[in-house]
Amino acid sequence: MATVRQNKKKLPTWDLKDLYAGPKSNVLKRDLTSAKKDSAAFHKKYFGKIGKLSGNALGSAVQAYEIIDETLSRIMSYAQLVHAGNVADPEIGRFYQTTQETVTDIAAHLVFFTLEINQISDRELKKKLKSPKLAYYASWIRDVRLFKPHELGEEMERLLHDKRVAGRAAWNRLFDETMARMRIDIDGKQKTTEEVLHSLTDNDGAVRKKAARALGKTFGDNVQLFSLITNTLAKDKEIDDRWRNYVRPQSSRNLANHVEDEVVEALSAAVQRSYPDLSHRYYKLKARWFGKRKIDYWDRNAPLPDIGGKDIPWESARDLVLDAYGSFSPELAKVGKQFFDKPWIDAEPRPGKAGGAFAHPTVPSAHPYLLVNYMGRPRDVMTLAHELGHGCHQVLAGPQGQLKSGTPLTLAETASVFGEMLTFRSLLANETNPKRRKGMLAGKVEDMLNTVVRQIAFYEFELRVHNERRDGELSADRICEIWMDVQSESLGPAIRFHDEYKYYWTYIPHFIHSPFYVYAYAFGDCLVNSLYAVYEKAEEGFAERYLDMLRAGGTLHHKELLAPFGLDASDPEFWSKGLGVVSGLIDELEAIG
Repeated sequence: MATVRQNKKKLPTWDLKDLYAGPKSNVLKRDLTSAKKDSAAFHKKYFGKIGKLSGNALGSAVQAYEIIDETLSRIMSYAQLVHAGNVADPEIGRFYQTTQETVTDIAAHLVFFTLEINQISDRELKKKLKSPKLAYYASWIRDVRLFKPHELGEEMERLLHDKRVAGRAAWNRLFDETMARMRIDIDGKQKTTEEVLHSLTDNDGAVRKKAARALGKTFGDNVQLFSLITNTLAKDKEIDDRWRNYVRPQSSRNLANHVEDEVVEALSAAVQRSYPDLSHRYYKLKARWFGKRKIDYWDRNAPLPDIGGKDIPWESARDLVLDAYGSFSPELAKVGKQFFDKPWIDAEPRPGKAGGAFAHPTVPSAHPYLLVNYMGRPRDVMTLAHELGHGCHQVLAGPQGQLKSGTPLTLAETASVFGEMLTFRSLLANETNPKRRKGMLAGKVEDMLNTVVRQIAFYEFELRVHNERRDGELSADRICEIWMDVQSESLGPAIRFHDEYKYYWTYIPHFIHSPFYVYAYAFGDCLVNSLYAVYEKAEEGFAERYLDMLRAGGTLHHKELLAPFGLDASDPEFWSKGLGVVSGLIDELEAIG
């Protein structure tokens, strides 16, 4: 941690002025006022009339809708980023909540629009799409119509829209603020969850054990609150799914991701079949390296013994990632360099700041922002490469505009995981020390297991919780029992669990914010493994095709995007190829011994 302390003052923080100058900004107030006025005028002009519009007039309506939507998204993006910067500040919390309520009220005037688009018959819509003005939005309209079978009446949709801020969004906020305020006692010092999680990768096993036990105790002390949040949100989702005629709890997420239920189930089944060959085999090997038959759960991500290593300063991390991007595509590195040259990254770990890492796209008329908590670990470099991949993707897709630039989660993870792979391969190619090379390979395997095996285990955990919740509220003990079942199945017999580990489900934010999001990581990792294999064998032109894929944003679905690379995610063998890359790295580690 010496390097982190030494460089802490140099770690960048973002400047959100490209969105608004501050929470009391006159421009922010003006945008809220104009959005309120424009949305009311939009409702008055178009409500009940969408089906009767000509193709050209409907194109103009979509244009007007896009402008209002981008303004509201800019406002909400700003509030979310301010809140992420200090989740624990009550004034910021009030600003975030008030903004969310105001934006929700304004957006209620727009709910009718997509509902009325979906009431147009396929035949009539085909005629209207002959207008170039409307045809420009054809891919967005295609995706809007995917939800046609699951929509309710306009009054019901407005009611659900309005109540969200006092329902799901409020429970999300409760979770976030609870996690941000949580302090874990380590030898009399009060530390944040992020700081203690960082200790699970410490070189000292005693430090890892103490951190893990303290985390488990604190999570256990709060388990009733987390159980209430989980049960309430699962019930909320069940009600929504029932009214919208989603048979399975994961189906709405799959539809939003533009991926078929069968494709996701094929991925999940393939990963679960691979548990013995991947995680079970690797952790048995790691236990042997530690001179044990089993390793404790707090050693799962521990550095290998006698490998050594040192903290990586921020400037070095920046150069490592940009060099790796540049060796693949100078254009991609040029896009990525903007994030470091401009104040678009918040890297400083600090109390109150949201944990983990993310890339927020904001709006096409601005630019994305990245949040990381940089501690100087090699894994932090990979996280930086990951989030920068998201940021580059969002910049490249930006010219598609507000309605067409958004990418479904499954493909949104492609650029991020590909960026990680580029960075890892670059580092590995330049490493000549056999011990450090072994450590790098092991670290990459562990990252892949965390991305593929662990995320599918998370997905299975969510499935079991949501399915059981349909029959009644789950006790905290039952949720813990489901958690331990999936962890034992996925991680295997070489991991020794202790009683407090049963509470570790409580801190995973994806379960709260985005149910069934997690499989997107496994989807992206397996997809990138297959994509990278094509890249290694490709002639010139791969980078250009790859950047074109990113520029497409949400205009194309996975079949169309992957076709130029000869890949098809609906082919069951597709997942086996991706998982084979992980298996091959474990083979290499077994050969090293």
